[in-house]
Amino acid sequence: MRILILGSGGREHALAWKCAQDARVTEVLVAPGNAGTAREPRCRNVALDIMDNAAVVAFARAHADLTLVGPEAPLVQGVIDALRQAGLAAFGPSAACARLEGSKSFAKAFMQAHAIPTAAYASFDDLAAALAYLDAHPAPIVIKADGLAAGKGVVVAMSDAEARAAVQDMLGDQVFGSAGARVVIEEFLQGEEASFICMVDGQHVLAMASSQDHKRVGEGDSGPNTGGMGAYSPAPVVTAAVHERILQKIIAPTVAGMAAAGTPYTGFLYAGVMIDAQGEPYVIEFNCRFGDPETQPVMMRLESSLPELIELALAGQLDRAQARWSPQAALGIVLAAPGYPGPLHTGELITGLDDEEGSQVKTFLAGVREQEGRFYVQGGRVLCVTALADDVAAARQKALTRLAALHSPGSHYRRDIGARAIARE
Repeated sequence: MRILILGSGGREHALAWKCAQDARVTEVLVAPGNAGTAREPRCRNVALDIMDNAAVVAFARAHADLTLVGPEAPLVQGVIDALRQAGLAAFGPSAACARLEGSKSFAKAFMQAHAIPTAAYASFDDLAAALAYLDAHPAPIVIKADGLAAGKGVVVAMSDAEARAAVQDMLGDQVFGSAGARVVIEEFLQGEEASFICMVDGQHVLAMASSQDHKRVGEGDSGPNTGGMGAYSPAPVVTAAVHERILQKIIAPTVAGMAAAGTPYTGFLYAGVMIDAQGEPYVIEFNCRFGDPETQPVMMRLESSLPELIELALAGQLDRAQARWSPQAALGIVLAAPGYPGPLHTGELITGLDDEEGSQVKTFLAGVREQEGRFYVQGGRVLCVTALADDVAAARQKALTRLAALHSPGSHYRRDIGARAIARE
């Protein structure tokens, strides 16, 4: 069995690493992949434009038994539709379903129509109207670019000036291009965030292990939002009762609503949720794929075969599936390039990657280029050191110890990933 994975980030490295552990998998082809997937046993990078649906279909027809899509942009563009129309096995949502991530205003209207708990909102494509709305709705408030902005199109404005500046940036100055041509303005929700990721087969749902992402660049959740600076699994805030509420109040009506619209959802479905003091969950955002960096600790804990679970999903038989999880906790810390999430400084040498890691520590690469056996910073999020241990505190210590052995001038990482779970421990 040969699997094609589309993408080049740490998420794709983790998915490829996990898929290659299945004895039936002869090769995992990663397009375009990165320096980590290039070195992984039974994995090979291939040069392929993943935004060219025809090229993806032609390659998959010739080389792959199954295609798995990592990032959101090809999904929103309809790569799954193209693969399915060609009669090829592919796991991911159609373009119609991927609108849950591709358009925040669509997602908010969908949630409103299906009584899915979320923050009150309004959407605007006119700058003056958006600023007038802010006059009537003082900070704290949340400003979101409607389209795909690589995880950076969200501003949690704690002051009126910050809110107005965010709207001006998006609608006036178009800092996110067409992604910010419309903005969604939401009420600020209080609580604790968690990532709830499921596999969906159009009708049935299989929940993955819970996790918690850390979006802010600085320690103590300070500074601007990023694509994610680290994550851990499981998330203690997702108790058994909260888990059931998320399934019943959020996931089930989402799957039913998509099916009722004639666009049944198949693929990974990610609900970023805010859990209030009473344990009630509210959707902050939907993603139509696995999260990054949540994938890395979740895959570290998954003991089942990922390809087997995907095959059951494609057969519409997730009701027969059971995922086995390590009882240990996993935690990943992202090493980011100098300047991230602002203007980047790339090209710096990374040393220490070839050092021995041990069986319960894994470094998943993302923005890394290898040249003549040396590694260089190429992207904003460089890598994610992920560790397994008996509790979150021990997993964090393992990850920090590994990070201390890696050196790249100016790169930075948070040392407080998992703080909420550790406080509970």
